[in-house]
Amino acid sequence: MRTIALVVTALAALSSTTVGARAEGSWCMYDTKGTTNCGFYSYEQCMATLSGLGGSCVRNPNGGRSRD
Repeated sequence: MRTIALVVTALAALSSTTVGARAEGSWCMYDTKGTTNCGFYSYEQCMATLSGLGGSCVRNPNGGRSRD
């Protein structure tokens, strides 16, 4: 029972940090499989990740943040 509670807590913590990180970048990747990732701080970083997948990189419609 203790293991289940630990796993649930770990998954909840991981999902909350992942969601925030994906929305803060200045660029979003939209691949041909329907995946969206807005965690990129440069167009070049987005395109490098997208390489071989097909799709596009566009400015984050929610504004995003620049890396300081």
